[in-house]
Amino acid sequence: MNIGKLFRAYYVAIFFGMGILNTLLAVYLQDDLKLSGSEIGLVMSLIPIVMIFGPPLWGILSDYTQKPLQILGFTLLCMALSSLLFSITTGLWLLLVVSFLLAFFQSALTPLSDSITLTYTEKSNEHYGSIRLYGAIGFAVSVLVGGRAADAFGLHVIFYIAAVMFVIGALLSRKLPSEGKELKGNLKEGLSHLLGEKKFVMFLICTFLIVGPINANNTYFGLYITDLDGTLTGVGIAFLLAAGSEAPFMKMSNYIIEKLGVEKLLILTAIICMFRWGLYYFTPPLWVVYASTISQGLSVGLFIPAALYYIRQITPSTMQSTAISLYSAMGFGVGGFVCTLVGGYVLEKLSIHYVYIIFALSSLLGIILLYVVKKFPCKVKGVHE
Repeated sequence: MNIGKLFRAYYVAIFFGMGILNTLLAVYLQDDLKLSGSEIGLVMSLIPIVMIFGPPLWGILSDYTQKPLQILGFTLLCMALSSLLFSITTGLWLLLVVSFLLAFFQSALTPLSDSITLTYTEKSNEHYGSIRLYGAIGFAVSVLVGGRAADAFGLHVIFYIAAVMFVIGALLSRKLPSEGKELKGNLKEGLSHLLGEKKFVMFLICTFLIVGPINANNTYFGLYITDLDGTLTGVGIAFLLAAGSEAPFMKMSNYIIEKLGVEKLLILTAIICMFRWGLYYFTPPLWVVYASTISQGLSVGLFIPAALYYIRQITPSTMQSTAISLYSAMGFGVGGFVCTLVGGYVLEKLSIHYVYIIFALSSLLGIILLYVVKKFPCKVKGVHE
């Protein structure tokens, strides 16, 4: 298997495992364990809150050991074990412990994987989007398979499927190119430089406001579908349409960025997110919800590569991995935690529809701030031209 195909298979495996858990775990907690809305929000919020400090800690460990591939393999095996523990765990406090373990090991995957992939694409004729799209494919297939398997065998089956995929990902990671470690800079030194760059700091705040709802949607969208009397298979189909639509847009992301410009594209994707969340507040028919999921390709499918491209533009190459870790921590960590926790509270006190109006308002603030960020000059020396 050549390196490009190896990367693609790796992304399919890890996002298959994460997708099946992220989209159906809340349904399992509600339907099988009978947790309340606030309890679901508390358990699920541990995943994004660990993303606040997890990525930088794994980055420091990678810098110290200079063995990012071994760290990836180790964390994937630990995720497989944590997934199996989830299937036999009951009681809120034990669930919180297992959720913390799963989240902590998962927090290493995105920043380290993206760093290694970006280094590979810089030295080859490939584009990041053409590889990362296979993560979207893996995610899309996982929720369809997971939904059907859960309908047939019960929701417990999602933990066994996820564990198998994480083990496959660990085996594939052993063969990825080791030169990914060259991208790692000195996290302690890079942090002070990056946080002194107003444009980058402002973009982190935008990430909090826009990516937070995107991440929290993975928790609450399954509940939204079932609230509209959809089946678990229907949840799988909805996520299949949503995640599957990301792939073709990720494939075209490089071309679209060159045509529109990265800042305009980021604003456009945020606007699409805002309208999608706002639509869900008005309780549209189930078929409209399914149709609307295709907009995820235009939003998330373009936002992810555009954000990483933008980070490369406004940060020095020696601090790239640090910047990616901070981006991941702010959007999928702080933003995801706040939106998931607030969503659980709103779900219990009001309804799932009000959760999505909160997401829409957050995206609106992010859009306004992105317009402000455009006016900030980039003063960091050594950035990519």
